[in-house]
Amino acid sequence: MLIPRVIPCLLVDQGGMVKTRKFRKKTYLGDPVNVINLFNRFEVDEIVLLDITASKLDRGPDLDVVENVAEECWVPLTYGGGITTLQQIEKLIRAGVEKVVLGTSAALNLEFVKEASKEFGSQCIVGSVDAKRKLFGGYECVYLGGKKVISGSPAERAHQLAEAGAGEILLQSINRDGEMTGYDLPLISSVTAATDVPVVACSGAGKREDLLLPILDCGASAAAAGSLFVFSGKERGVLINFPERSEVEMLLKPSLVRE
Repeated sequence: MLIPRVIPCLLVDQGGMVKTRKFRKKTYLGDPVNVINLFNRFEVDEIVLLDITASKLDRGPDLDVVENVAEECWVPLTYGGGITTLQQIEKLIRAGVEKVVLGTSAALNLEFVKEASKEFGSQCIVGSVDAKRKLFGGYECVYLGGKKVISGSPAERAHQLAEAGAGEILLQSINRDGEMTGYDLPLISSVTAATDVPVVACSGAGKREDLLLPILDCGASAAAAGSLFVFSGKERGVLINFPERSEVEMLLKPSLVRE
């Protein structure tokens, strides 16, 4: 039986790798290729790489960075950031990317998800849902790094993306991003209940035991994390790390027993 996936979610900002807090405050981690090489030493299932400034600057994917990373990456690579055309997706696949994340482009034009899934297959298309808590309760969906709001709840948005052809949902919580206080489990549960496609839950993991909760308690197919895998200690010193495969299996064993 397959072990549920545990995925590093890494961020690129104008050529350098960073980690954010609440999609804002950034800590520089180093050269993307160097960071990827460190993760190559661990048995990661795949890597998600997001360019967090491409859409804000209204530019396409930095193919030089993607090609350099993909050349060094030994595991399946998922990329998101600045994707607006089918031609860009084709170039990314040729560069070594296995799946692409559509966020801003999908928010502006859901039809693009349909076109992309038809052209490349739904297994290649990941729909991005960035959620933010409302002041008086509930959630809203945002894009462009949280600057703009799109109508509908995260659950409704995930359903729309899946209906349009996305084969997977990447769910992130702005409020939990980089805080290391644990995943937003009610948010994750609402999204997994709204769609039949796999949901990758991200944002909030503060300790390795947190990784099993989105899968065991909420029905997510994978747990992704950033800060947990790039920082160490209360001072958040930069230290690339990842649990051994045996530890991952032990952490996620309850989900396998339940199945």
